[in-house]
Amino acid sequence: MARSRTAENGAGGLPRPEERVKVRFPSGDTECAAWHYPGTNGGCVIMTGGLAVTKEPGTDRFAERFHQAGFSVLAFDYRRLGESGGQPRQVVRIKDELADWDAAITFARALPEVDPTKLAIWAFSLSGGHIFRVAARHPDLAAAIAQTPNADGPAATRNATRHQKPTALLRTTALGLLDAMGGLIGRSPRLLPLVGPPGTVALLTTPDVLDNVLDQDNKYPEWQQTVAARSTFRLGLYRPGRDASQIRSPLLVVVAEQDRSALAAPAVEAAQRAPHAELVRVGGGHYAPFTNAHEEVVAAELSFLQRHLVP
Repeated sequence: MARSRTAENGAGGLPRPEERVKVRFPSGDTECAAWHYPGTNGGCVIMTGGLAVTKEPGTDRFAERFHQAGFSVLAFDYRRLGESGGQPRQVVRIKDELADWDAAITFARALPEVDPTKLAIWAFSLSGGHIFRVAARHPDLAAAIAQTPNADGPAATRNATRHQKPTALLRTTALGLLDAMGGLIGRSPRLLPLVGPPGTVALLTTPDVLDNVLDQDNKYPEWQQTVAARSTFRLGLYRPGRDASQIRSPLLVVVAEQDRSALAAPAVEAAQRAPHAELVRVGGGHYAPFTNAHEEVVAAELSFLQRHLVP
């Protein structure tokens, strides 16, 4: 277990006691980088960001609140993203991300202050969809939280095309095909912006992702807000919500009623199929839990974690 310590800054930029430690754990043929926030109550929340969203913009706001409540947190980057290892960079592969989740769970169980029977998983967007599949594969988890999850890739893809202009959609598809063919012969990825206005070549042009709410103040300048074009094809076929009926752990699903990116309806249906699920609905778009609904969502998630990890 590799560790490197970093000093966090308190009010006025003055150093304060360290609250998180940089760690790395093996996954596949490389290592994933993570922040470890040591807690006090034995529970641990394992977290990661959404599609090509690294751990800092994707988890900081929630991880700090969970940690303040006494939970340990392990917030990690998938391989080929952020500070994690792996080549080629910015390539998203669902199978590998699910394997990274398995590795993170194994690593969290061995953390010295963590009770291995009190593990929870948390993620949003594409990774929120992974929560259904990961929880189904790990019935011994104490809890799972899927926040604005992409539970049905085909439905989300059909909706996304309604918010893109035909010419730009053709150009984006062509770029994906060229990148996929280039990948077969070892060429570097052709990168797409994660978001953009309709008419531009970008992964998503839905209305609720155009404002960069995850990094409004440029707090995370090292976050590369791109994804390899070759990554797009399998995303449209991914339907993790179908695994919800196999989840045996308590599950919390948070949906935003006006979500135009991941869509609320498939996530609601997944929650209804899960044997031990709770559903929280909030107003707003895809990133409402990070903005106008943040306090409401944090309160619901903390209540859920406290009930199931430290009863």
